[in-house]
Amino acid sequence: MKFSHFLNLLLLLTITTFFACDDDEPMTEPPVATITTAEELTEALHDAYDNTDAPGFAVTVVENNEIVYQEAFGQADMAANRAYTNTTVQPIGSISKTFIAAAVVKAIEDGYFSLDTDINEILPFEVVNPKQPDATIRIRDLVTHTSGLVDEGDTYWQAYHILPGESTSSEGADVLFSIGVEQREGQSLHDFLSSYYLPGGASYSEDNFAATAPGNTWDYSNIASSLTAYVVEVATNTPYDQYLKENVLQPLGMVNATFDWTEVPPTQAAVMYWEKDSPFPVYSNDSYPDGSLIVSNADMGKYMLDMVRGVSGQSTTLFSSAAYQLLFDGLLSEGVTPAHLSENQGVFWSLDGSTIFHTGGDPGIATFLSFDRLAQTGIYIATNMDASTNPHQAAYEAFLQEVVTPVVSFMENN
Repeated sequence: MKFSHFLNLLLLLTITTFFACDDDEPMTEPPVATITTAEELTEALHDAYDNTDAPGFAVTVVENNEIVYQEAFGQADMAANRAYTNTTVQPIGSISKTFIAAAVVKAIEDGYFSLDTDINEILPFEVVNPKQPDATIRIRDLVTHTSGLVDEGDTYWQAYHILPGESTSSEGADVLFSIGVEQREGQSLHDFLSSYYLPGGASYSEDNFAATAPGNTWDYSNIASSLTAYVVEVATNTPYDQYLKENVLQPLGMVNATFDWTEVPPTQAAVMYWEKDSPFPVYSNDSYPDGSLIVSNADMGKYMLDMVRGVSGQSTTLFSSAAYQLLFDGLLSEGVTPAHLSENQGVFWSLDGSTIFHTGGDPGIATFLSFDRLAQTGIYIATNMDASTNPHQAAYEAFLQEVVTPVVSFMENN
């Protein structure tokens, strides 16, 4: 179970309001202060930090196909008084799914499969929905959350695990234990997915499947997203993390991006917090592709910039212009996606008018990324605060409003 979709609504009330305005249309709710320079924005964001519960956070702004602002604030590690910087890394939650999207489009361009390929033509085990046993599940059903493969909440949390050697004598550890997370070694993506989708598997249940035909009903699924990454892995005969590194991360120069905590120097990692005085132990997830990519603000800036350039036909760094367009084409019929979340679904990206976005969150982190295909403008925000329970969601919403307001003013007036 990933981060609450209330963030999408908040995003539409803030970011989309800005993106919907052209030079002749004022914002519906103008910012309290006018921000015209990077220095003024930095000052405003320092104030935002002081007014919120975030231990640390980072912001990147893209305008006119360039990074025009990139700064970090607060603490990566409060106990050590270590600053959160642009090279501090943290998990980005479900924004990781947009990297699965890039891997899928790359594999399609290289001829491994198409959006209409039956996943059972590729997988080494057969995935059959017992409630729709004759249905064909296609790649496009996975990437649009319409496959009929769903997350069973308790089982999904059990895919998380505290890394061996991490201290578990903290409130943060107790929170993880309370939702079924154990301290253990991880298992392979193959083993996790086969145990979830195959009858007789340790995590198999009819609750893992919906009673709807593929392509008809939108139901956000983390595990089906990781199954998509596994399809890429099997089709290309390359471990997913390696395929992503070679075909997406390295071409973009994302030198600090990884799924593997052992590759992260402790002095570079953001501590993930339940409360400011209660860190979480470091944890991972057997279903790692759907939400466990560890990235810095500097590297996410490179990624967002390439997406902004790609959607406007100005990048071929990862694949052809046509392939970039495939990422962001609406793939569903009108009304399939919930109206309060988005208008349509691209390859994992949410689409609302000209706004393209995704949010992310896990215990101790929250992120969002949004850009506009017409204005060539984008915002990325990451924080190492928790937003996974109701009181924390409210605190995160307040944080996001505090940060977004001056950023939007800067974008309007810069």
